[in-house]
Amino acid sequence: MSTNRLAEETSPYLLLHKDNPVHWAPWGQEALAEAEASGKPILLSIGYTACHWCHVMNKESFSDADTAAFINENYVPVLVDREERPDIDQLYQAAAQTMGYQGGWPLTIFLNPKGEPFFVGGYFPNEERFGQPPFKRVLEDVAKKYKEQSDVVATDAANINNAVGAIWTRDLRGPFDPRLIDVLSVHVAQRFDVFYGGVTGAPKFPNAALIETLWRSFLRTGAMQFPQLVQITLDTMCLSGVYDHVGGGFHRYAVDERWLIPHFEKMLYDNALMVDLLTTIGVHNRVPLYKARVEETIGWVLRDMMVGDAFAASLDADVDGEEGAYYLWTAPEIDATLMGTFSQRFKEVYAIQAEGPFNGKNIIARTGGFPYPLADADEALLKRQRELLLAARQQTRKAPLRDDKVLADSNGMMIAALANAGATYGNIEWLVAAEKAFAFITSAMAEGGRLFHSWRDGKRGHAAFADDYAHMARAALTLFEATSKKEYLDWAKRWTRTLNESFWDAASGGYCLTAADDAALIQRVRTVYDAAVPSANGTMITVNAKLYLATGDVAYRDRGGDIVGTFAGEVGRSFMAMGSYLNGLETLIAGLQIVIVGPHDAPKTRELVTAVLGRSLPNRLLMVVDPSEDLPEGHPARGKTMENGQPTAYVCQHQNCSAPISNPVTLSQVLQLPPRPQQPGQRPQ
Repeated sequence: MSTNRLAEETSPYLLLHKDNPVHWAPWGQEALAEAEASGKPILLSIGYTACHWCHVMNKESFSDADTAAFINENYVPVLVDREERPDIDQLYQAAAQTMGYQGGWPLTIFLNPKGEPFFVGGYFPNEERFGQPPFKRVLEDVAKKYKEQSDVVATDAANINNAVGAIWTRDLRGPFDPRLIDVLSVHVAQRFDVFYGGVTGAPKFPNAALIETLWRSFLRTGAMQFPQLVQITLDTMCLSGVYDHVGGGFHRYAVDERWLIPHFEKMLYDNALMVDLLTTIGVHNRVPLYKARVEETIGWVLRDMMVGDAFAASLDADVDGEEGAYYLWTAPEIDATLMGTFSQRFKEVYAIQAEGPFNGKNIIARTGGFPYPLADADEALLKRQRELLLAARQQTRKAPLRDDKVLADSNGMMIAALANAGATYGNIEWLVAAEKAFAFITSAMAEGGRLFHSWRDGKRGHAAFADDYAHMARAALTLFEATSKKEYLDWAKRWTRTLNESFWDAASGGYCLTAADDAALIQRVRTVYDAAVPSANGTMITVNAKLYLATGDVAYRDRGGDIVGTFAGEVGRSFMAMGSYLNGLETLIAGLQIVIVGPHDAPKTRELVTAVLGRSLPNRLLMVVDPSEDLPEGHPARGKTMENGQPTAYVCQHQNCSAPISNPVTLSQVLQLPPRPQQPGQRPQ
């Protein structure tokens, strides 16, 4: 291989490296064959567009002629966008952790020609810094060891490969006990920071699935320590620097325990999960702060993240190598931009300092100690001032690089969030945006029952992974609830069938990340752990549970139970990485079928729907059924009719339905009651 082979790729991350003197190749059989034929090891670098240290390493080392010459002489260099190839990323992140490295990006990992790893690291500086060896020395040492200690390298690679294989193939099955949810919810709560929210320590990530676990525990038990932790977490995130108060949207994470200093990248999936979470929780007490953040975040998505009718993957943290440059402000810049609008008030509320906390500049955060909301006049002034800052930012500053590839899993999460928020808040624009994005995925990124993971510039990327099917199936079910259109239910069934036929591990249980007919890696990943996004297996417990509620088909219930049982032996050890599993488990145990029988467009029907949407019910499946329609065989509300000619609701759980309810106030009151507990050891209904 004598040239850089990235020019024909579509990934913005790979294209950033197309002019490197390093002779990069994309992952594929050609690169593996080159390594085998040449006898060289593979230098695999995994990163993504919004990764700050990936860009630093690119600038320092991959653009350096001397470093590139050594790489080209001694290695087959391969570059992977972890968002395009999550299968490769998850595999080698697990290998890195097996080798004692914590993982993360960029991941620098050295492989033999079979793809087996034998040495790992992350970001390496070009010169020795803070005790880290320079990249050139690492390259030289690894190349020397590979040539002179081939037996040792071969043994290490085989041992590491076996250890990684054990991660995915070990038996994680265990007994099913519904009481486990309450016990583990308390353990999750004990790991949360009682002062600033989030999981104790730094850095702090949103962890939406675990926050939902705590919220569900409150709804289930009424114990007040759960909503207190949830409120502390969400309030702090919504008011702190991890939120972009000028343009909307949440940054990837905070580097400190108080959520004050963000890492400035913005990911579509993080914002989708936060919109969904804030909608679900905010409706409980009509929290104005959470509704405002939902509106602003969706506003950012529809303004800055659209790719046709779908959504881009991320925004970079850097501008021209300076982290956060797009978002930081000096006090004089604030004064100049807000001239004539009482800028002092803004600086008080948003804690603007003459010498800001980030390289002398300010992160705009509502940490001045003022309550939220202030008086209407004050909030109107602050809104106008934020609009002026946004306009100035857009007009005078270079925007961060946008990774405009469309990812099926991330889009599925945003579609679900938009559909949920649109239905809950009665915003038709959001619902229409969700339907258009769904139509884009099903037309541009689907073929029959199969999906593609990514799309950019009219080109489809790799075949879809289990995460794509899981999150698009969940999006379809959310749209089905929001619109009552059966086509969405059909899509959810279709993608679940594909998962069952092509991704299910018949020997060990659970869904594998890749399809059986996908090009094989050294190991086939099968995981229940939530990483940057909720796991496919955790998500599919919920999807199967809701498909059972919608159809009455016990095969969906049983498959959800199969997933629970497959990983039940692990949950006691790894519950902090299994939020989506715990949430799906509760839906499987205590799912609510809320069936409203009445004409879809009748005002009385809409009143009943509004009553349902006014309650925080993460376990629900809402169905509006025309009186002329028949529910499927096995559905507990089959045969239920309108009472006295009026639209009527039935609340069903564990195959039993309530008496008919035609008054929306009564329906709202019924839905406020806690679900009936299930007996220990009873199979989910």
